[in-house]
Amino acid sequence: MERAERVEEEIKKIVGKLIDNGIKDPRVNGLISVTKVEVSKDMKYCKIYVSMLGTKDKEEALKGLDSAKGVVRKEIGDKIRTFNTPEVKFIYDDSMEYGQHIDNIISSLNISHDDEETETEE
Repeated sequence: MERAERVEEEIKKIVGKLIDNGIKDPRVNGLISVTKVEVSKDMKYCKIYVSMLGTKDKEEALKGLDSAKGVVRKEIGDKIRTFNTPEVKFIYDDSMEYGQHIDNIISSLNISHDDEETETEE
């Protein structure tokens, strides 16, 4: 595992804990998870992808996270020793919601395994 990947994983852990326990902004509510972190090669910039379940207003939650960028960046700088503490950008990731939506569609089809066997035997 290269250095950038290790830094990304560590940032993912730090920000995940911070979202759960350290950000008091009321706009940051519901289940917010860090799904992915990308750090630029020079480690000056960091994209943090977050998914939100049970969050009423995702745009407002993102604004709440953006307003906490300074706290997040400081925490990253305190926990990870790098030459540069990266600038943080939060990006909404809808992949978990999309997956849940697809699961709901598949469940609503009510296709059973027995039906498939009957069709193939005919």
